[in-house]
Amino acid sequence: MAEITTEEAVGPEGAEVRVDERALDEAVCFTSDLIRIDTTNRGAGDCRERPAAEYVAAALSGAGIEPVLLEKEPGRTNVVARVPGTDPGAPALLVHGHLDVVPADPAEWSVHPFSGEIRDGVVWGRGAVDMKNTDAMVLSVVRAWARTGARPPCDIVLAFTADEEDRAWTGAAFLAEEHPGLFEGCRYAIGESGAYTFHADGGLRLYPVAAGERGTAWLKLTARGRAGHGSKPNQANAVTRLAEALARIGRHRWPVRLSPVVSAALVEIAALHGIEADPGAPGFDADALLEELGSASRLLAPTVRNSSNPTMLDAGYKVNVIPGAAVGHVDGRVVPGGEEEFRTTLDRLTGPHVEWEYYQKGTALQAPLATPLFSLMREALERFDPDGHAVPFCMSGGTDANQFSRLGIDCYGFAPLKLPPGFDYQALFHGVDERVPCDALHFGVRVLDHFLMNAA
Repeated sequence: MAEITTEEAVGPEGAEVRVDERALDEAVCFTSDLIRIDTTNRGAGDCRERPAAEYVAAALSGAGIEPVLLEKEPGRTNVVARVPGTDPGAPALLVHGHLDVVPADPAEWSVHPFSGEIRDGVVWGRGAVDMKNTDAMVLSVVRAWARTGARPPCDIVLAFTADEEDRAWTGAAFLAEEHPGLFEGCRYAIGESGAYTFHADGGLRLYPVAAGERGTAWLKLTARGRAGHGSKPNQANAVTRLAEALARIGRHRWPVRLSPVVSAALVEIAALHGIEADPGAPGFDADALLEELGSASRLLAPTVRNSSNPTMLDAGYKVNVIPGAAVGHVDGRVVPGGEEEFRTTLDRLTGPHVEWEYYQKGTALQAPLATPLFSLMREALERFDPDGHAVPFCMSGGTDANQFSRLGIDCYGFAPLKLPPGFDYQALFHGVDERVPCDALHFGVRVLDHFLMNAA
């Protein structure tokens, strides 16, 4: 077990020890236990988060925190709780994480994806990084507070949600639409996909804190044509029309469109590489700068433009029958301010014989960078890794933040982990052999505790 220094363990007043060995052990244990609870979300309502929700609720109740369990549909359970702060007039902070995970094929893994195995100081399994690890760290922190009698300066609202890996319909969307009162007073939120170690070229250690995300634009395309015998010429073949439209969409090169968050990220990360960048200058070439940034460009390249990737096809029912319709799906993502361009471009790329509609739509988000809260996120990370550099960035995909933002909450991605060189955290999202080092969880507990205890 890693040693905790006095500086790391004491509160802001230096009076109470909070992050003890039990807290660190619980972060690991809770991660492993939650992984073993299979909450695979296959889409179309095929998921059951309730066992994990009951586990979380029991951990909160055991610390004297009163959880509320809420369901839009049986088995699709959400947990919400409020930890009172010392200043009832201070804006509350929402801390949210989801309980569902994407599917995993055991045949592809080194260990069973729902084993929660702890081997050589690493926790293995689906959800180890997305995002049962963060759920576990949050539980560990608030339970440590309860044991020591510590209270945060502001109310902390905890939300453990269902259905984030599909449409959030029974999860965060349900909570925001039907139970907004549970989030009364929340001005800011932290959630997944930020504040992890990114090892850039030259030994540079970055901690990207998400202050934005591209909007979700999942599309359903339907091509219509003339049904007929597969042996006869057919210039109105629905499959051909769909295939041509999808090929145009997949090959399309979207123009650069820089949001304020991405511009700030480019400037800061370039400066850490000794490069002066001015995204507002005439003729600024974002792609050329990304080339100069080497491996760090992986943080930025997905967010400088819209994207559209064909992902699914469904057509026909027999090899010698030309169907009258064919359906495909596209995973589209839209930068802030890029929605109109996305729509008009899809109208052109699909052509006259293919209709398209949104299967799922989420707004692109941006949160302010010039705030004491964002500065505190930087400070908390760099306090526990003095050689690291916290930088802003925009997530390429969407999270539950999209739902909670509708309540007027500014949302950030802040799920801290200190990861060793060679650990490709981004590749493990929805990937094979998902895992997280125990030491990374310990780091996250310390950072979260320090951040939340100063968040007012």
